[in-house]
Amino acid sequence: MNCEIVLVRHAESVPPTPGEPDDPDRPLTAAGAAAAERLAQELVALKPTAVVSSPYARAIQTVAPAALRAGLEVTTRWDLREWDSGLEPTPDYARHYARSWAEPDFARPGGESLRELTARATAVVEQLAAEHPGGVVLVGSHGTFVSRLLAGVRQGIDWPFSRDMPMPAVFPLIL
Repeated sequence: MNCEIVLVRHAESVPPTPGEPDDPDRPLTAAGAAAAERLAQELVALKPTAVVSSPYARAIQTVAPAALRAGLEVTTRWDLREWDSGLEPTPDYARHYARSWAEPDFARPGGESLRELTARATAVVEQLAAEHPGGVVLVGSHGTFVSRLLAGVRQGIDWPFSRDMPMPAVFPLIL
């Protein structure tokens, strides 16, 4: 029995601080929180049976309004976290990300390659589909995670797609 996985890239969050590690507790901005509230109506109309999120605050805060309206709890999975790029936040991140997209097997010290991220994303989403046959699962996550998962199943998903993805963004998949 098929499961509909609805990938939800988080809404606008407080920017990371250059020179410091990315903070999993970084919240949504006021505009991001308002966007998450507006998005909730669209997500609830899909009749979700489960809401699962990255443990990062910005991802949880994006799907929480829909979960609340649907009467569901948000559960978290570590494997739904953003890409472990091995980079500290930097204003020139785009140059580094473009290189990683051009060389998906490249990994920085302490980080994962984009090919490893694709494998992680695929595995966790397939596991969610197996756990929720016939269901509709809202999955709160992050831009690079969503892009790499989509790159594994769709043509034309590349660095410009990932770079230009809106916040929030919604991508349904049938597994």
